[in-house]
Amino acid sequence: MPSAIVLGGGLAGLATAAALGEAGFEVDLFEARAFLGGRATSYSLPTPKDGPAEVVDNCQHVLLRCCVNLLDFYKRLGVRDRIQFYREFNFIEPGGRISVLRSGRMPAPFHFTESFWKLRFLSTTDKLAIGRAMLAIKNERERRSDLERISMLDWLLEKRQTTGAIGRFWGPVLVSAINEDLDRMAAIHGFHVFWDGFLGGPNSYEMGVPNVPLGELYAADAWGGIGNIRLHPRAPVEQVMVEGQCVRAVLASGEQPTADYYVSALPFDRLPAILPELELNLEGFEHSPITGVHLWFDRSVTDLPHATLLDRTIQWMFNKSGGRYVQLVISASRSLVETNRADVIAMAIRELADFFPRVKEAKLEKAHVVKEVHATFSAKPGMEKLRPVSATKFANFFLAGDWTRSGWPATMEGAVRSGYLAAEAVTRAAGKPLKFLVPDISKSGLAQSG
Repeated sequence: MPSAIVLGGGLAGLATAAALGEAGFEVDLFEARAFLGGRATSYSLPTPKDGPAEVVDNCQHVLLRCCVNLLDFYKRLGVRDRIQFYREFNFIEPGGRISVLRSGRMPAPFHFTESFWKLRFLSTTDKLAIGRAMLAIKNERERRSDLERISMLDWLLEKRQTTGAIGRFWGPVLVSAINEDLDRMAAIHGFHVFWDGFLGGPNSYEMGVPNVPLGELYAADAWGGIGNIRLHPRAPVEQVMVEGQCVRAVLASGEQPTADYYVSALPFDRLPAILPELELNLEGFEHSPITGVHLWFDRSVTDLPHATLLDRTIQWMFNKSGGRYVQLVISASRSLVETNRADVIAMAIRELADFFPRVKEAKLEKAHVVKEVHATFSAKPGMEKLRPVSATKFANFFLAGDWTRSGWPATMEGAVRSGYLAAEAVTRAAGKPLKFLVPDISKSGLAQSG
């Protein structure tokens, strides 16, 4: 039985382990922290001695139904039924007016036509501009060769998008999806989100929200039926040991485990310290932060399950428990990195009250702020060609991670894709090539159901 060691227990590493385990490999996965999931996980907050433990996600992570590889990974773990999908997107303006975007009776890519023209937060001029740009995405996505080199904002301005269209439609959707500002986001990623997520199929846009804490999706009991996989939490890899043109061992927790093949699913900034011989060119690689704000009130402040909040710092609201506990998300949150906790909470409450008047009457019982400063790599123009592929200069060492060349932006889907691609590279090296990657909706022509 061939063996593999996977470094890192985020989604990329977990996907690699799941694929190789089902393929008959003996897999050992080493994770520095006590829990799995990396940046998409949950943990318990400190609580009073007489109170129950409060488990929170580090930040709300969602997926679209077009995330076919992430859904495939959840299916491997037997937890796909713990994702609740929503067919409506709620956009709220300050003052509380709600507009709803949903699929209608027309076939893709025109399935939003009916509800789109009823959106009240956009003017007729805004809608006409967006309609022109949507057609341009359809026509230009496979024709233009410069989409990796220009920013999404450059492209939107080229298409004469209005201020309202950019600020109230393109920005809220894309900044949240890519975790980068429009002027720092390569246009190819914006195209990817709108074609696969919104235009690729009549239900590809549907948003999935886990109905359990993220950490429960990767719990140890979910791995029992996926082959011979051993998980090693609290076991940071300190060094990757090289001999000639191959990796011969890793140093973890004072031991030197060995395997036939090795996959690193670590963040890009960790690799130079543990394997300088790899000589990766990481020039230009940067992080983009996400901030999550958890608020618990003494009463319900909203009945909506989720909403996009317009014209404010906060971009999304997720209702976690009957409207009394809400989680707020700010993507590409560079402006908040140095802001102290109290000021972030005050800003969040103030802005939330602009959309939900009941906040003004409610008492805040507790609050928690999570700043993921290294949440994703920055998908800047010019970076796509620099993202490494799975194979490396070492015959038995491979790369995974949302920062590698997965064919997707730095999302949960991108992370799982990278893990599957790395697993495919391992099976090729082992002389028994297998395919794990599920084709994109836009390439298969099929929208996922259920």
